[in-house]
Amino acid sequence: MNHRHPRVPTGARVPLALSALVLTAHIAPAGTWLAGPRRTCFPALAGLGRPRHIALTFDDGPDPASTPYFLDALDRLCARATFFVLGESLLRHPELGRDIARRGHELAVHGWTHSRPWLPAAGRDTRAVSRAAAAVHRVSGARPLWYRPPYGILTGGRWAAAVRCGLRPVLWSAWGRDWAENATAERVLTTVRRDLRGGGTLLLHDADPSASGRWRPALAALPRLVEEIRAAGLAVGPLAEHGLAPARPRDGA
Repeated sequence: MNHRHPRVPTGARVPLALSALVLTAHIAPAGTWLAGPRRTCFPALAGLGRPRHIALTFDDGPDPASTPYFLDALDRLCARATFFVLGESLLRHPELGRDIARRGHELAVHGWTHSRPWLPAAGRDTRAVSRAAAAVHRVSGARPLWYRPPYGILTGGRWAAAVRCGLRPVLWSAWGRDWAENATAERVLTTVRRDLRGGGTLLLHDADPSASGRWRPALAALPRLVEEIRAAGLAVGPLAEHGLAPARPRDGA
């Protein structure tokens, strides 16, 4: 009985090998989602900047049901931040985007929609990032400098798209896991304290794509977070003040 596996024709091996190589190049960079390797091997990608500064960043907005509460809280705290916005949401609520900019905050690109594109599609990634960057420019009047993909999944396709659009990818060095179902203000504080150090970039969420109100723990924790950062002798502000070199010169530079 012949148990030999069928042989793959030599001519078919090259396309298979190329497909495997393309898929690997697309998926492998997404490993930077892991906090340990990111901080150790890619400190700039982790958002490690000026040692006496914390970059405060928010993802997933703008949403009129939640973002205004964060803007009011930041006003009371005399703090500014970077908001990574979804292009689709920004065009739906342009006045809210303009309000973010008017209050002195920075708008950055979080993609067009909150998606998980695992399969390579360079054209799709470039179109999504480019459309979102154009929306930020149109609404805020300033060209965005930074890109953070949804879920922090920085595939090779998304990374290349950001570079083509003149954006620097920045993930984070500490987060509050404020999106978790069991999140509370105290749990957000405990989680942030575990990893936040001078020079770090902090990730919170000012909106919830699932519409389940999971932004509330971050909002409740925000005043104490800013108070503790300042009590430690650190400044808090947007990525533009964090000492990271952008991929493109700032407007007017």
